[in-house]
Amino acid sequence: MIAEGLLYTKENEWAKVEGQTATIGITDYAQEQLGEITFVEMPAIGKNVKQKDELAVVESSKAASDVYSPVTGKVTEVNSKLESNPELINNDCYGSGWICKVKITDERTMENLMDSKQYEEYLKGL
Repeated sequence: MIAEGLLYTKENEWAKVEGQTATIGITDYAQEQLGEITFVEMPAIGKNVKQKDELAVVESSKAASDVYSPVTGKVTEVNSKLESNPELINNDCYGSGWICKVKITDERTMENLMDSKQYEEYLKGL
């Protein structure tokens, strides 16, 4: 499943941009590849990130995978529910399974992201 209205990276992260804030998570494709998610290492609130910087780490029964920031900005919030319920990413990756929120400081970085149709085409090539 690919959600409409989000922006996507080739590393399978998504960003929901509302004003200056991007809510970030991993895609349905990514969570399927990882399998059952067992732990999420969150970024520190206040951390400055550049696009493609490591933002978080998602661990599963199969592997650990880095989550990269789709935008340049500053982490303003993390999804603390994932500490006790990391499987929210498997169950609702585009909703309650979001990882963090970043205040965007360089809007030009969004030009490098794909919309849902572009991401769907990208996945067909994998």
